[in-house]
Amino acid sequence: MPASQDVYATAPGRLRARVLGPLAARARVRRHERFFAQTGVRPGMTVVDVGCGSLGLRAFEPDLDITGVDLAPRPDYPGPFVQADATQHLPFADGQFDLAYSSSVIEHVAPEHRAAFAAEVRRVARGWFVQTPARSFPIEPHALLPFAHWLPVRIRRPYWRLGATGGLEEIHLLGRRELEALFGPAQAERAGPLTKSWVCVRPVPPT
Repeated sequence: MPASQDVYATAPGRLRARVLGPLAARARVRRHERFFAQTGVRPGMTVVDVGCGSLGLRAFEPDLDITGVDLAPRPDYPGPFVQADATQHLPFADGQFDLAYSSSVIEHVAPEHRAAFAAEVRRVARGWFVQTPARSFPIEPHALLPFAHWLPVRIRRPYWRLGATGGLEEIHLLGRRELEALFGPAQAERAGPLTKSWVCVRPVPPT
């Protein structure tokens, strides 16, 4: 797993981040191996990675034709890149891509803007892959703290400082019904008996 895919790599001296970061990276590999094949993406097809970060889907599929989209500038992104807000109108034609991919992004979108985000993801591609951490999982996946996302904000704020990321982030994890209302049927990624994340896949329709 490339270092840029370790989302806890820059956590300032947090033991849990150093221990759990590699475990989280391996879990992302397993998730990709299990679910991405369902998209039906083949060589020669085009993909847009919405919320790509510094590498995103290219860490797993470096040979695909992937265009990255992110709110922040990504000068080191290794491929075509567009800086844009996916809650606004993306600068792509309807159905321009075969697949829209978005992993661990929508929980960072304010709830009142999620419908617009989802509409743009669905508009620009014929199929989609959307993953988000499950609100029901007891470990908050960004802070790596038990129950942090279930607490009222006034309690969550000081507790969050103990976590892997330091200061409180505005993250609103989704339940299954919320995600399905935006992207259709969701599948569970499990950690033992617990649902760790939800994955919605609409395969690329045959031409």
